[in-house]
Amino acid sequence: MSQSDSKSSVFVFDSGQPWQEAGAGVRRKILGYDGELMAVRFAFETNGVGALHSHPHRQTSVVASGVFDVTIAGRTERLRAGDGYIVPPGAVHGAVCIEAGELIDSFAPARADFLESR
Repeated sequence: MSQSDSKSSVFVFDSGQPWQEAGAGVRRKILGYDGELMAVRFAFETNGVGALHSHPHRQTSVVASGVFDVTIAGRTERLRAGDGYIVPPGAVHGAVCIEAGELIDSFAPARADFLESR
């Protein structure tokens, strides 16, 4: 079975999950996954950048803390704790952290590339 077909435990404890570097001032932690869905916690330092990119996955995100300028398909909005957004498959998107904080992202299907880089 490939990693993309595998799944995490039903309960995933933050303390047992390793951080992965995800760019300058950004790190991520996989919170749980199966082949169809994945939840990932991203921690950003102030001025950390989630570079513009696209992927075939559907994505929804919630700002857990901090302030971010989020760009999706050429439109940029400033988001704060409690705000969220949806990224359609293939849309170019990225984020710049204005005040240190965290994003909680969900991807459908799961991001096999994140599992391979662990």
